[in-house]
Amino acid sequence: MQTRGYRSDISGESRTGPTLKIALIATPFISVPPADYGGTELFVAHLAEGLQSAGVETVVYANGESTVSTKCRSIYARSEWPTKSVEKAWLRELNHESWAVHDAATYCDIIHVQSAQAAMLSRFVKQTVVLTLHGPHELGLSEVYAFYPDVYYVCISDAQCKQEAMPRMRTIHHGIDLNQYRLVKQKQQYLSFIGRIAPIKGTHLAIEVAKRTGIPLKIAGEVQPVNREYFERKIKPELDGSLVEYIGPANLEVKNELLGNSMAMLFPIQWNEPFGLVMVEAMACGTPVLAMPGGSVQEVVRDGISGYTCRSVRQMVKRARDMNFDPVAIRHYVAENFSIERMVSAYIELYKDAIAHSNLREAA
Repeated sequence: MQTRGYRSDISGESRTGPTLKIALIATPFISVPPADYGGTELFVAHLAEGLQSAGVETVVYANGESTVSTKCRSIYARSEWPTKSVEKAWLRELNHESWAVHDAATYCDIIHVQSAQAAMLSRFVKQTVVLTLHGPHELGLSEVYAFYPDVYYVCISDAQCKQEAMPRMRTIHHGIDLNQYRLVKQKQQYLSFIGRIAPIKGTHLAIEVAKRTGIPLKIAGEVQPVNREYFERKIKPELDGSLVEYIGPANLEVKNELLGNSMAMLFPIQWNEPFGLVMVEAMACGTPVLAMPGGSVQEVVRDGISGYTCRSVRQMVKRARDMNFDPVAIRHYVAENFSIERMVSAYIELYKDAIAHSNLREAA
């Protein structure tokens, strides 16, 4: 067992004092922050470091490969992604999260989790539990949430919130650390696509846009086992290294290079995207986003300012041929709407509201 950030290192004032103590529990599969794939883990890293900068005592529960700059505790030394079996993954996650919740309950004010499974452990602790919903709406999950009305649920888009009915629910958009993304003012003549190589992400549609416009496309992203056949049949035959190029998974440096120099990032999704952090990452580099509607897209992309929402491949092709955006204005849009400071402030407000409500209930 590997343990980082022992409880003896966790100092601060009591629950009634001015210092908030927050436990952020990630899953054990991917490091925080992730080496490449891992939107949830990137969110946890950004939030943890932002909270710490704001004076909030924060401990992250993740695996031992995590390099987040806050205190971090783990019982699993290494990442395991993709997982080898559903059964093994479920047991690993339950073991990690049950340990983390039990440990966090000995010192923290709020336990902030990222999975429905972890939220179900809320019945065993006195602390308020916050759950950020990272995935799409699923009826089975919503039925589980109904058993836990005391949990505070955070949607990552208004579109996601409209699909749920929990009593304690609010929207907090993701934010990013702009210092980690380079603004590139002079763009190169190519389009980019970053995301899971999957039908719901529309990788094949991005290729269609490249073929119709004649503008080169650079693709980066993970091919998960469940989407291997899609990659082999729909994507790989189109890769010629000239018009369409596949780079592989993208870490932060690759994202900066690929997105920053791109004339536009394509986001032709075919599902209700819960948020789509990569859209904000592209815009932070001063790169406009051409996206198809679904879920959060119209909350993230502002037409004519940071990109366009396109109703079809044909419309996306038309927009790609006529790009006229100011990279500085795009980055400013991100700073105004999706900064890490704005996200952290919203979460601190939620934590304080939850504690105040809990104190009132205890006093009643």
